[in-house]
Amino acid sequence: MKKRKRIMAVFAATVLMMTVMTANVYAATGDPITVVQNLSDFIFALIRAIGIILLGFGIVQVGMSLKSHDPSQRANGFLTLAGGVIIAFAKEILNLMLGTGG
Repeated sequence: MKKRKRIMAVFAATVLMMTVMTANVYAATGDPITVVQNLSDFIFALIRAIGIILLGFGIVQVGMSLKSHDPSQRANGFLTLAGGVIIAFAKEILNLMLGTGG
């Protein structure tokens, strides 16, 4: 039993290391501004994915509150829905606030 746990731990560590070592590299060879822009795009893509997940969860929560006639769950659902929209469109909101077109 102890040997089996050790083999599973080594296997899990190997898979983890293979996953970490094969990550995409978002870098350019020449311009450092391009590197920063690529990193910024990657981070905003992650933020957008989290916002879309929250948006979907808010829609489900509002739907469930309409079925169960629960006003507090409905309020929480609408707050989650609004938060998901704000998070999903954070980059566009920041660009509007700063007046940049990119």
